[in-house]
Amino acid sequence: MSAVSPSLPRTVAIVGASNKPERYSHQAVIRYRAQGYTVWPVHPAGGVIAECPVYKSLSLLPGKPSIICMYVNPTAGLAMLDDIIACAPTVLWLNPGADGEPLTSAARARGVRVVEACTLVVLGYGDPLDHLG
Repeated sequence: MSAVSPSLPRTVAIVGASNKPERYSHQAVIRYRAQGYTVWPVHPAGGVIAECPVYKSLSLLPGKPSIICMYVNPTAGLAMLDDIIACAPTVLWLNPGADGEPLTSAARARGVRVVEACTLVVLGYGDPLDHLG
Protein backbone atom coordinates (compact mmCIF):
# COMPACT_ATOMS: atom_id res chain seq x y z
CA MET A 1 0.00 0.00 0.00
CA SER A 2 1.28 3.41 -0.89
CA ALA A 3 1.91 6.15 1.67
CA VAL A 4 -0.12 8.53 -0.52
CA SER A 5 -3.74 7.95 -1.46
CA PRO A 6 -4.02 6.91 -5.13
CA SER A 7 -6.74 9.55 -5.54
CA LEU A 8 -4.38 12.37 -4.59
CA PRO A 9 -2.25 13.95 -7.31
CA ARG A 10 1.32 12.72 -7.24
CA THR A 11 3.90 15.44 -7.47
CA VAL A 12 7.68 15.44 -7.41
CA ALA A 13 10.20 18.24 -7.05
CA ILE A 14 13.49 17.28 -8.70
CA VAL A 15 16.19 19.40 -7.07
CA GLY A 16 19.24 19.86 -9.27
CA ALA A 17 17.33 19.04 -12.45
CA SER A 18 19.42 19.50 -15.58
CA ASN A 19 18.49 20.48 -19.12
CA LYS A 20 21.20 18.10 -20.40
CA PRO A 21 19.49 14.86 -21.57
CA GLU A 22 22.47 12.69 -20.56
CA ARG A 23 22.16 13.68 -16.90
CA TYR A 24 20.30 11.41 -14.49
CA SER A 25 18.31 14.34 -13.12
CA HIS A 26 17.00 15.09 -16.63
CA GLN A 27 16.09 11.44 -17.11
CA ALA A 28 14.22 11.53 -13.78
CA VAL A 29 12.06 14.40 -15.06
CA ILE A 30 11.06 12.33 -18.08
CA ARG A 31 10.57 9.07 -16.16
CA TYR A 32 8.42 10.63 -13.42
CA ARG A 33 6.23 12.26 -16.08
CA ALA A 34 5.83 8.85 -17.73
CA GLN A 35 4.61 7.53 -14.34
CA GLY A 36 1.89 10.20 -14.30
CA TYR A 37 3.50 12.58 -11.83
CA THR A 38 3.29 16.33 -12.00
CA VAL A 39 6.99 17.22 -12.16
CA TRP A 40 8.50 20.40 -10.76
CA PRO A 41 12.18 20.66 -11.73
CA VAL A 42 14.14 22.89 -9.36
CA HIS A 43 17.31 24.70 -10.43
CA PRO A 44 18.52 28.23 -9.66
CA ALA A 45 18.88 28.98 -13.38
CA GLY A 46 15.16 28.49 -14.05
CA GLY A 47 14.02 27.83 -17.61
CA VAL A 48 12.26 24.77 -19.00
CA ILE A 49 13.26 21.10 -18.86
CA ALA A 50 11.39 18.49 -20.92
CA GLU A 51 8.44 20.89 -21.30
CA CYS A 52 8.26 21.48 -17.52
CA PRO A 53 8.79 24.97 -16.11
CA VAL A 54 11.81 25.06 -13.78
CA TYR A 55 11.43 26.66 -10.35
CA LYS A 56 14.40 28.52 -8.93
CA SER A 57 13.84 27.18 -5.39
CA LEU A 58 11.62 24.87 -3.39
CA SER A 59 9.94 27.89 -1.82
CA LEU A 60 8.56 28.89 -5.26
CA LEU A 61 6.78 25.60 -6.02
CA PRO A 62 3.06 25.88 -6.82
CA GLY A 63 2.16 23.22 -4.24
CA LYS A 64 3.43 20.56 -1.87
CA PRO A 65 5.39 17.75 -3.55
CA SER A 66 4.77 14.12 -2.60
CA ILE A 67 8.47 13.47 -3.21
CA ILE A 68 11.47 15.75 -3.10
CA CYS A 69 14.06 14.00 -5.24
CA MET A 70 17.58 15.30 -4.69
CA TYR A 71 20.38 15.47 -7.26
CA VAL A 72 22.65 17.87 -5.37
CA ASN A 73 25.41 17.02 -2.90
CA PRO A 74 24.39 16.52 0.76
CA THR A 75 25.98 19.77 1.93
CA ALA A 76 23.94 21.75 -0.63
CA GLY A 77 20.90 19.73 0.40
CA LEU A 78 21.46 20.59 4.05
CA ALA A 79 21.36 24.29 3.16
CA MET A 80 17.84 23.64 1.76
CA LEU A 81 16.58 21.70 4.77
CA ASP A 82 14.24 24.42 6.04
CA ASP A 83 12.62 24.66 2.60
CA ILE A 84 12.39 20.85 2.44
CA ILE A 85 10.65 20.79 5.84
CA ALA A 86 8.26 23.57 4.74
CA CYS A 87 7.25 21.47 1.72
CA ALA A 88 6.24 18.56 4.01
CA PRO A 89 6.96 15.82 1.45
CA THR A 90 5.91 12.22 2.00
CA VAL A 91 9.54 11.32 1.35
CA LEU A 92 12.89 12.96 0.72
CA TRP A 93 14.56 10.83 -1.94
CA LEU A 94 18.36 11.01 -1.94
CA ASN A 95 20.00 9.68 -5.08
CA PRO A 96 23.61 8.48 -5.18
CA GLY A 97 25.81 11.52 -4.68
CA ALA A 98 23.00 13.36 -2.88
CA ASP A 99 22.80 10.81 -0.08
CA GLY A 100 24.85 10.73 3.08
CA GLU A 101 25.83 13.11 5.78
CA PRO A 102 25.14 15.68 6.95
CA LEU A 103 21.75 15.75 5.19
CA THR A 104 20.45 12.27 6.03
CA SER A 105 20.73 12.59 9.82
CA ALA A 106 19.57 16.20 9.89
CA ALA A 107 16.44 15.43 7.84
CA ARG A 108 15.57 12.37 9.92
CA ALA A 109 16.09 14.36 13.12
CA ARG A 110 13.48 16.83 11.83
CA GLY A 111 10.98 14.03 11.18
CA VAL A 112 11.42 13.63 7.42
CA ARG A 113 11.18 10.17 5.91
CA VAL A 114 14.39 9.64 3.94
CA VAL A 115 15.10 7.08 1.23
CA GLU A 116 18.65 6.63 -0.06
CA ALA A 117 18.34 4.88 -3.41
CA CYS A 118 18.53 5.52 -7.13
CA THR A 119 15.22 6.93 -8.33
CA LEU A 120 15.77 5.67 -11.86
CA VAL A 121 16.18 2.07 -10.67
CA VAL A 122 13.03 2.23 -8.53
CA LEU A 123 11.06 3.88 -11.35
CA GLY A 124 11.90 0.78 -13.39
CA TYR A 125 9.75 -1.21 -10.93
CA GLY A 126 6.84 1.26 -10.91
CA ASP A 127 5.79 4.12 -8.68
CA PRO A 128 8.39 4.93 -6.00
CA LEU A 129 5.65 5.71 -3.48
CA ASP A 130 4.45 2.12 -3.83
CA HIS A 131 7.89 0.87 -2.73
CA LEU A 132 8.24 2.69 0.57
CA GLY A 133 7.25 -0.36 2.60
